[in-house]
Amino acid sequence: MFEPPSGRRCDIPRAVHRLVASSFGLGLIPRRLWGSDSGAGTFGAALAVGIGALLLIGDAEWWVTLLVGLLATAASMWSARPFSSEGDPGWICMDETAGTLIAMIGLGGIPWIVAVVVARLADIFKVLPGVGYADRIHGPVGITLDDVIAGLYGLAVGWGLVAFGL
Repeated sequence: MFEPPSGRRCDIPRAVHRLVASSFGLGLIPRRLWGSDSGAGTFGAALAVGIGALLLIGDAEWWVTLLVGLLATAASMWSARPFSSEGDPGWICMDETAGTLIAMIGLGGIPWIVAVVVARLADIFKVLPGVGYADRIHGPVGITLDDVIAGLYGLAVGWGLVAFGL
């Protein structure tokens, strides 16, 4: 806990965790708009799409996207820790940001778009091997891992399209 000179106690770390876990507030938008957390993950994925688009425009090397994806993965696990006793709260969406960034590594054009869509669908429906299992793991690793695995499926499909010349 941080105790400012005034003597009032503040839970600054928990507030910072919440800010990062919600992809800088994006995961809190659905509750404000329609009263539930439904769709918060898509808001987190949209942050990744924005970051990925900036990396594409900036002609970043593939390893920069990898690094950003790994940083988002670490940020997801770190920020979800204080809330993981609540299961996987719907407003936490840094995990979707991380998984979507993983799906974009080294891709551009149509494969990039398809990879994002596949990653998002794999996370939503959790029918592909490993995604549902990872979703049932407790704690910050489980919160994050299903999205990273879904992102790896998207990445595989995207690179498959690149291999076929798209």
